[in-house]
Amino acid sequence: MSPLLQLSNVELYYDRVYALKRVSLDLNEGETVALIGANGAGKSSILRAITGLRRIRSGSIEFRGERIDGMAPDAIVKLGIAMVPEGRRVFPHMSVRDNLLMGAFARRDAAGIRATLEGVLHRFPRLRERYRQAAGTMSGGEQQMLVIGRALMARPTLLLLDEPSLGIAPKLVQDIARSIVAINRDERVSVLLVEQNSRMALRISERAYALSTGSVALSGASAELLADERVKQLYLGGEL
Repeated sequence: MSPLLQLSNVELYYDRVYALKRVSLDLNEGETVALIGANGAGKSSILRAITGLRRIRSGSIEFRGERIDGMAPDAIVKLGIAMVPEGRRVFPHMSVRDNLLMGAFARRDAAGIRATLEGVLHRFPRLRERYRQAAGTMSGGEQQMLVIGRALMARPTLLLLDEPSLGIAPKLVQDIARSIVAINRDERVSVLLVEQNSRMALRISERAYALSTGSVALSGASAELLADERVKQLYLGGEL
């Protein structure tokens, strides 16, 4: 069986500076795969390449065996790929309800949208409590729940998460981590997780790729990387 997502020798440049250099990785259906590494390692560039927000210079990106590099971002969303961008980009003056419904912009099944909305509110009870509240008045952790919920409104097959723990209080980081595990397990959504919190990312994923200056430096089962001395020194601060 071929992978759900496969990048092969992908190269991406910003002007004349390379962001990704011959990156190859894959993700199987039902998996959570983590991308770890320092700022500037290329993690977010991989997500931008997958979603069509940046055009790759060479290589290929396939989803369900179909080439998607070169496709428009909205067409990629309709294939079943949803992204939660870094920075909790909510529509601040719109209500939680309207923010969530924006995630279903490509859908036309009214009954299905209502069912998905109810499922999101069940998964994130705080969003139900804040349902009519302006999104910009919520805490950072609540906004992160909102943007994950908004992505789920598209009923994705693959969920791309860009730094979901960034700037979140430690207790809420645990809640977000548990939510990612539950979304993968209960809704059978495959997850590609970009995280600087490498310890958390390795603990909730099956496999991981460690990036350094635009290239894959290490890859393997997350449990093995968590115990690898090189990973401890380079990505986990030298200790567990």
